[in-house]
Amino acid sequence: MKEISYKRIYQSQECFSTLGKIRSRALFGGYSLAVDSTVFAMVAEGELYLRMCEQNATYQAQHSPPLLTLRKRGMPLQLKYFRVDAALWSNQSVLLQLGLSSLEDARREKSLQMMPPRLKDLPNLSFHMELLLNEAGIMDARTLRQMGAKTAWLRLRQIRKQISINVLYALEGAITGVHAAALLTQRRQELQSWAQTCMQKK
Repeated sequence: MKEISYKRIYQSQECFSTLGKIRSRALFGGYSLAVDSTVFAMVAEGELYLRMCEQNATYQAQHSPPLLTLRKRGMPLQLKYFRVDAALWSNQSVLLQLGLSSLEDARREKSLQMMPPRLKDLPNLSFHMELLLNEAGIMDARTLRQMGAKTAWLRLRQIRKQISINVLYALEGAITGVHAAALLTQRRQELQSWAQTCMQKK
């Protein structure tokens, strides 16, 4: 079976050579095909599967190709990749276009994943809190982490004096990736003591 898959990998590399250098690696009992570490296709049991995407939706709707199913830890795992049949292999221009669409979609998704998350996407932070943080000059999650919960809380209190100590806990939780109620008791007590000292100075 490996020999059949290797043959299909070489065939795929030749077919998609204009997309860039196609590299393969073992994955979930099959083989992934990638350009610059971006996976856009899979080979399993001698068959090529292309990543599903919106640009390929028309082809998928018209042909209803079977999806790739592999086994992970003994359990069937269906992936969003559709099989390339003999008719599609015989139409190289269409196959190349579908492969290009799969690669571009995979690159888009990868670039979105690399973007820092929005503040509202962090634990404990709402859209309203994101707006307040923006008003305080904290525009993204990276800035919040670099600044730390204490400095961020002080900045918020400069523009909203009624900001409570609970917001400090929420900021700390957002930075550490936990719900405010799940903060370690020692850390919560440290923050509480520090905040009370700050408020007394005011």
